[in-house]
Amino acid sequence: MAARALKVAVQMDPIEDINFDGDSSFVMALEAQDRGYSLWHYQPEDLFFDEGRVLAHARPMLLRRERGNHYSLGDVELIDLKDMDVVLMRQDPPFDMAYITATHLLDLVHPDTLVVNNPAEVRNAPEKLFVTEFPDLMPPTMITRSEADVKAFRKRHGDIIVKPLYGNGGAGVFHVKPDDPNLSSLMELFLIGSREPVMVQKFLPEVVRGDKRIILVDGEPVGAINRVPAEGEIRSNMVVGGRAEKSDLTPREQEICDRIGPALREKGLIFVGIDVIGDWLTEINVTSPTGLQAVNRFDGVKLEADIWDAIEKRLSH
Repeated sequence: MAARALKVAVQMDPIEDINFDGDSSFVMALEAQDRGYSLWHYQPEDLFFDEGRVLAHARPMLLRRERGNHYSLGDVELIDLKDMDVVLMRQDPPFDMAYITATHLLDLVHPDTLVVNNPAEVRNAPEKLFVTEFPDLMPPTMITRSEADVKAFRKRHGDIIVKPLYGNGGAGVFHVKPDDPNLSSLMELFLIGSREPVMVQKFLPEVVRGDKRIILVDGEPVGAINRVPAEGEIRSNMVVGGRAEKSDLTPREQEICDRIGPALREKGLIFVGIDVIGDWLTEINVTSPTGLQAVNRFDGVKLEADIWDAIEKRLSH
C-alpha cells in the first residue's frame, strides 16, 4: 500500500463502451480504487496544453464489477496533470499522429507525474518496430513501401505475412502464399491508403497452435495465455475469434523475456505484452497492452496488483 492515497488520471477510450469482463484498463483502475486512490477519466481529445500547463477536461470516476452498472462519472473538472501522481495512458491504438501528440504532451509532466508507460519510450517503441532491436529473436522481417522488395522477400521465404506497420487487433493482416496473384493489388491498397511502410514477415506455420501473449511487469514475466486462431484463420486476436487457453512459459520464451526485460525496465515500460509464435518474438506491445483478465482467470492471479506494486515502487524512489 502506498504511504498516501494517490491521484490517478486514466487517459482511455470511453468507459461506457468497454467490455469489463476482458478489459485490462478496467481492472487496473479498479485495483487503484480498491487501494483508496482517487480516479479521474478523460479521453485523449480532452488533453490540452495551455500557457505552459498540461490540462485535461476530466471526470471523477467510480468503478464497479456490475453488469450494466460498471461505472459512475462525476461532473467535468479541469485538472492540471502536474497535480496528479499517476497518469495511465491506456487509449487503444492505432499509433497515429494523435497518439504521438499525446505522448509529447505527457512528456511535459513525466516523471514528476508518473506516466505509465513512459510516454517518450511509447513514442520510440511502437509494437512492430521496437522488436527490430532484437533481430535474432524475431522471424525474418522486412519494413518497406516497395512492391519489388516485398516480391523479392517472398521469393526468398515463400509464404509471407503482410500487415500495416501501425495497425492493431489483427486488422489488415494478410497471409500471402508463393503463388498468390493478389500481392500487387494488396500492395496497391496499402500504399494508396497510407504513406507508411508495411511490415512483411516469413509466415510461421506454428501459428495454428497459437500466438502466445506474455505479460511482463517492470521487465519480469508474470503470466501468459495462448491465443489459438479460429478454424481457417491465421489471426489469433480475440477480436477476430481467437480462443484463449492456459499456458506456461517454454525455456525459449523465458530466454526471450530475459533478453528484453532489462531494456523494458530501463525505458520505464512497466506494463508490456509481448507476442511469441513458435520460437519467435513478433511484437512488443507497449501502447495499451491487454490480456490481464484472461491470465488472471486461468492462473488464479491478480496481475493488476503486480502493476500497481511496481508503480508504487517507482514512486517511492
